This record gives sequence, structure tokens and C-alpha cells, in this order.
Amino acid sequence: MEEPEMQLKVKKVTDRFTESLYVLANEPSVALFRLQEHVRRSLPELAQHKSDMQSWEEQSQGAIYTVEYACSAIKSMTDSSVYFKSIDSLLRHSIAMKEQLSAAQGRSTITPQPKNPPGTS
Repeated sequence: MEEPEMQLKVKKVTDRFTESLYVLANEPSVALFRLQEHVRRSLPELAQHKSDMQSWEEQSQGAIYTVEYACSAIKSMTDSSVYFKSIDSLLRHSIAMKEQLSAAQGRSTITPQPKNPPGTS
């Protein structure tokens, strides 16, 4: 008879021991301690990643600004082709006018010899 009694007592002790271990393993303070340890280990690496990402963001923003500025400069250059055509036309017109003036001056330089003034012979 002692054996079934002993088995019952052993079962009660193991059940209580198992229950105590379960409560201890699932106690909120233990979980918070584990979270705290995890945060302590991973936080420096995460802070470094954040710093790297901010640096990369600044660099990429600078590159984006440079590209946008270059694109606007190229666009304004293509838009200015109208002005260059106008300048070309005005220069051609000015050259033609100068040639006309030069031709007119060349004709006017061939002036007749002045006649002897009266009283001189």
C-alpha cells in the first residue's frame, strides 16, 4: 500500500514543481528582463543603422538636387534655341546692312574732282 501512496505524493510534488517552473518561466518580470537584455544587445547596432540611413538620405538628397538643377539647366538651354535663332537672324541682317553701307560708302568715295574756283586758272 505504500507504493500507491508514494506514487501519489511523488505525483503531487512533481505537479507542484512543474507548476512553479511554469509560473516562474512565464512571470511578467522574467519576460521584461529578457526584453531588456534583447534591447541592450540590439540597440547599439540599430542606432548605428539609423545614423547610416540618415547619412545616406542626406547624400541622396544632395545628389537629387544636383540632378534636378542640371536637368533644369539643360531644359533652359533647349528652350533658348529660339533666342539663338533670333540672334543669328539679327547678326545676318546686321552683316548685310554693313555690306550695304560699305558698298554705299565705296560709291560715294568716288567723287568728282572739284572744279577750279572762279578766278583761278
